[in-house]
Amino acid sequence: MEMKRQLPIVLVIVTIFFASTGYGSRREHVISGKTMGTTYHIKMVTGVLGSTAGIKDKIDKRLLEINQSMSTYIKDSEISRFNAFERVGEPFAISEDFWKVIRVGQQLYELTQGAWDATVNPLVNRWGFGAAGKRGTFPTRKEIENLLQDVGFKNIELSADRYLVKHKASVSLDLGSIAKGYAVDEVARLIRENDIDHFLVEIGGEVLTSGLRIDGSPWRVGINTPRIDAPLNQVYRIVKLSNMALATSGNYRNYFIRDGIRYSHILDPRSGYPVANGVVSASVIADSCTFADGLATALVVLGPDKGIALVDRLAAVECMIVRENKDGSLRDYESKGFFFFTAEP
Repeated sequence: MEMKRQLPIVLVIVTIFFASTGYGSRREHVISGKTMGTTYHIKMVTGVLGSTAGIKDKIDKRLLEINQSMSTYIKDSEISRFNAFERVGEPFAISEDFWKVIRVGQQLYELTQGAWDATVNPLVNRWGFGAAGKRGTFPTRKEIENLLQDVGFKNIELSADRYLVKHKASVSLDLGSIAKGYAVDEVARLIRENDIDHFLVEIGGEVLTSGLRIDGSPWRVGINTPRIDAPLNQVYRIVKLSNMALATSGNYRNYFIRDGIRYSHILDPRSGYPVANGVVSASVIADSCTFADGLATALVVLGPDKGIALVDRLAAVECMIVRENKDGSLRDYESKGFFFFTAEP
């Protein structure tokens, strides 16, 4: 008799659980803001009674901390203080954020054989794309050769107890091609800590998704058309993602023209010159936005052949590289599994 009295209660509890977690009874919360010289947009899906109160303040505080660590445009930021540090061989203590990013940077440097390099900052500044601002003169070959002496992870040392050591006083870092990806990962971690499992985080075009959309389907993320004259919201390809990150790097918006030649802000750290291989964008899908962000930049440098070969060797990583032909048409190069993520418009 006791079992019979309890059974309906169990059924009621189960019914209420499924009703409260059904997709038809969910809510989507949207927040946005500004950070790192760009904007961010976040969508979070919760149950009807779910709350996101206070989460925007937590996100803004976290983004401020990351920017204060890694922005070369802030004079007293952690990275600016390291760049100004001239004591060769002496340890420079760094934060956990900086440590995590520089460790991924070292991995990317080794993986891409120098196509991604955090020590590229002197070149970025000389070409007029960095915090130092635009330069009025074109760099000479001799200048580039001299600056290349300061480029390379060989010039810095990472110690296990969270210290950086310079082997040359003039070495300086630029984490602009990986910091936004790290910020995306950290915001995602913060959202999960608030017991939200279904969300999309986007900062300056870099994206991480978790779970599903409000209708129960994977998140759909657009890749911009990589043309100079294309509207900012024009979509070139759509990918469907769940529990994955997407980062895109392109050289078709930030550039200058001299004597009819377009010079991109993406530099090849090995040659010291802007990339000129026809690649206009590279998109990477991975489980970490930090890694995807940096690798996307490296793929622009490596080009389709070496870039696709590299990605096809990596587990749980896919990519699409777009090259502009001489006639102005675009050609896509995809890793073996990229098609699995593509979606119809």
